[in-house]
Amino acid sequence: MNAQLPMLDTSDKSRADAGDHGRVDTGSRPLPTPAELRSSLPLDTALRSRITAQRQAVRAILDGRDDRMLVVVGPCSIHDPKAALEYAERLAALAERVGDRLLLVMRVYVEKPRTTVGWKGLAYDPHLDGSDDMAHGLALSRQLMRDIAALGLPVATELLQPLAAAYFDDLLAWAAIGARTTESQIHRELASGMEAAVGFKNGTDGGIEVAIAAIRAAMHAHRHLAIDHNGRPVMRETHGNPHTHLVLRGGHDRPNHDAGSVRASRKALSDAGLAARIMVDCSHANSRKDHRRQAEVLLDVLAQRLAGDDSLVGVMIECNLHEGKQPLNPTALRYGVSITDACLGWEATADLLERAAERLRDRQ
Repeated sequence: MNAQLPMLDTSDKSRADAGDHGRVDTGSRPLPTPAELRSSLPLDTALRSRITAQRQAVRAILDGRDDRMLVVVGPCSIHDPKAALEYAERLAALAERVGDRLLLVMRVYVEKPRTTVGWKGLAYDPHLDGSDDMAHGLALSRQLMRDIAALGLPVATELLQPLAAAYFDDLLAWAAIGARTTESQIHRELASGMEAAVGFKNGTDGGIEVAIAAIRAAMHAHRHLAIDHNGRPVMRETHGNPHTHLVLRGGHDRPNHDAGSVRASRKALSDAGLAARIMVDCSHANSRKDHRRQAEVLLDVLAQRLAGDDSLVGVMIECNLHEGKQPLNPTALRYGVSITDACLGWEATADLLERAAERLRDRQ
């Protein structure tokens, strides 16, 4: 990391819930407000301008003003900031080589959805030991995103807990709403106020109806209950997000990246009066949960695009420094290997993206 994390004062007893006898509620721990964390880890003018330009580049692809392909690529989740920065440095160098045909955006996923229980991500448990030092995790997540954006890479994440978004949404160029939360009204309202483009994934059953409803909802202005940057409840007014779009991730172990599924999705979007802009998640059910098959999915999407389907604006790929995954054992972790979903390794992914860029150049 570029600098030591700032010391944040989270000991203010006035923010703790004291009972009649002055006992502090041991079920809660004070956290810094978003405003406090942003003040401790600010964005300078140059970085603000860079992030604005990154967002504009993503929007241009979604609007069809830029014929490059959007590629959201990186670890399934971030658990080691050092390895994440090494990955980011490699990705920034690759972006220079393929940037004429591909806009690379790094996955910096610091929250992880859980079907039941498990490690919830860097923002929640940065020490990987169940201590759940969220104050440190939020600061670590913000600093990591800031360092990656400063390398020139647009930053992407999944917005899981709406309260967490305010800690780092000023750093994002693109965000995902996952399959389990696409139907959530709260997440649709959150997306409607985002400056970053937002992709809604289809439901876990593979159906795209909930994602289409989410896109329509997030495009509109809302007034909703929220917490401001100073931690106060407010009624927030949003302007609506014109750069929401569909992300196909398959469902029930059945892919939906094939030409027939894409054609049906394109028609459903058109019938709903929405722009036909589709991203394909090469992982999850589209790869039948085999990380190595992500390459097949990307090449299939690329073939469809080269055949003239310009509705396919982007892809997502899960890749780490090294292939595969490992169990969460803080005392014996292999460097650069995922602790959540299995990922492609760096060399395979870099070669894949180089080949994709070359094929897109040949189309010109």
